[in-house]
Amino acid sequence: MSIEIATALTLLVASGSTAHPNDAHQPAAVTNTVAVPARPAAAVVDSFHAALRRGDTKGALGALADNALIFESGGAERSKAEYATHHVGADAAFAQAVPGKRTRRTGEAAGNVAWIATEGRTRGSYKGRSIDEVSTETMVLRRAGKGWKIVHIHWSSANRGK
Repeated sequence: MSIEIATALTLLVASGSTAHPNDAHQPAAVTNTVAVPARPAAAVVDSFHAALRRGDTKGALGALADNALIFESGGAERSKAEYATHHVGADAAFAQAVPGKRTRRTGEAAGNVAWIATEGRTRGSYKGRSIDEVSTETMVLRRAGKGWKIVHIHWSSANRGK
């Protein structure tokens, strides 16, 4: 494990952030507790999602480090190139079709590493299927020059529909 990811995991644990609020099935009012030093990293996360919602896969990929590691639904994509050839198109199509709402976000930064943890709810329909999910996302970012690049994404969701 790289020192940067170990640092990010230490920050996550030390922050007191919980992966499961008291009632994970009832999203809290939107809260944002991103520390000031982590806000530029959070802006990169937001630009990644905005690019997906526009269907701009090139823009979304631009937010990722070449060695980005993406975990989703028990699977892993081990580089930006792998994500580009496997799921970025489907992720963009889904993001365009089904609106999501952020309910909670927290984040910290230390040196060249930041993490942003987001909770939300997604409702709508996709490919004839009704969608009602709560989701969690953790992104670890590394400072790259004057900006930030996403080096790790972990997505998880649970169906809330009937």
